Amino acid sequence: MKTIFHLDLDAFFVSVERLFDPSLIGKPVILGGDPKKGRGIVTTCSYEARAYGLYSSMPIKTAYRLCPNGIYVRGRHKEYSKYSKAVREILEAYAPVIQQCSIDEFSMDFTGCERIYGSLFMFASKIQKEIIDKLGLPCSIGIGSNKTIAKIASDFNKPCGVTYVIPGMEKDFLAPMPVETIPGIGKVAKKMLNSKGFYKLEQISSLSPETLRRIFGKYGDYLWRKSHGLGSDEFHFDYLRKSISHETTFHHEGADTEYFERILFELAQDVCQQLRNKNWLASTVTVKIRNTRFCTITRDKKITPTDDDQLVFQTVINLFRKSYIPETELRLLGVKLSKFNYLTEQEDLFDNFPRKEMFKAVKRIRDKFGYKSIRVGFC
Repeated sequence: MKTIFHLDLDAFFVSVERLFDPSLIGKPVILGGDPKKGRGIVTTCSYEARAYGLYSSMPIKTAYRLCPNGIYVRGRHKEYSKYSKAVREILEAYAPVIQQCSIDEFSMDFTGCERIYGSLFMFASKIQKEIIDKLGLPCSIGIGSNKTIAKIASDFNKPCGVTYVIPGMEKDFLAPMPVETIPGIGKVAKKMLNSKGFYKLEQISSLSPETLRRIFGKYGDYLWRKSHGLGSDEFHFDYLRKSISHETTFHHEGADTEYFERILFELAQDVCQQLRNKNWLASTVTVKIRNTRFCTITRDKKITPTDDDQLVFQTVINLFRKSYIPETELRLLGVKLSKFNYLTEQEDLFDNFPRKEMFKAVKRIRDKFGYKSIRVGFC
C-alpha cells in the first residue's frame, strides 16, 4: 500500500504578499484585476475574503460589489515562483519521490519511510513547521493511499491542516462530501449529476458499476472508481513540456514602441535561459500581444531549432513589428517557445561555436550567482 502526501500552500499568493506587507494579515485580500476599472478576474483571495463569498475566477467587478472594503493588489509574480522553488527545495530534502503539480501544490511518495521518519502524520506536521519557520508560508497536507485521496485530504482541513485517510477507509471518508469534491468534476458535470439526483458521493458509491454505466455510460466507471477512493499512485517524470513561456502585464498603460521591444528582449532572454537549463532547442517562436481593450493577437514562426537569445529575439521582434500598430496602448506582452528537441553534442560542435560557449558561460554564472547577475546586451 502506497503512502502519498499532497501538500497545498494555503492561499499561496496572498501568503507571499503578506510577507512583504504584514499589514495585510487578517484582512480580506484579493489578487486580480483593477476593481475600479471593473476589468479582469480574481486570481486568488484570502480566507477572510472568501467569507464574503469570493472565489478564484470570479469577475473582479462582482468581487468588489461583495467586498468593497477588501484590499485589492496586483501581485508579485516573480516572487511567487521564487518561494515555490524554495518550498520544493525543503521537500526534496525529505521526499524520495516528488512531483510538482502546480506552483503551490506538490505530490510526494513516502511509501516505506516510517522507519526513517516515524509516524508520518507527525512528520507531516514537522514539514509544515519547517516551511512556516523558514519561509513564513502556511500549508495543508493530505495523506492517502493514492494521489486523488491525498489531494482531497489536503483540502479537508484548511488552513494549516493535516488529514490522514486510513487505508481501507477511503469510501467512508468521501461518502458525505458533495460530488464536486472529486477532481475533474466542474460546474457542467456537477449540474448534470445534480439534475439526476446525485448530490453526495455516497449516492454514487452505493450503486453498482453496472447501474452507473447504464446511467452515465463509460463515465459511470470513472465515477464509481473515484467515489470509492480509487486513484493513481504512480509518478510520471518522462514527459516533455509542450512550451516555455513568459509574459509581463503593464500596470501603467503606454504606447512606447522602444520600451515594448526592450521588454520583449528581456522575455526572450528568460525563455532561452529556461530552454538551456533543460538542454533543449526550440523550433517555434510565438509572440502574444494584448491591448488595453483586451484584444489579444498571437503570431508564431517556425525556425531552425535553437536556444540562442539573439536568434529568438530577432524572430520575436519581426513578429512584433508586423503585428503591432504604433501608438497602440498595450496591456500585456508574452514570448513562448515550443516544438522542442534535445540538444546533442553533435549539434553543438561546429555550429556557431563562440556563441555556444558564451551561453554556456552565462548559464554557469547564473547558476552560481542568480539570473540577474549577468545580462546580454540589447541591440
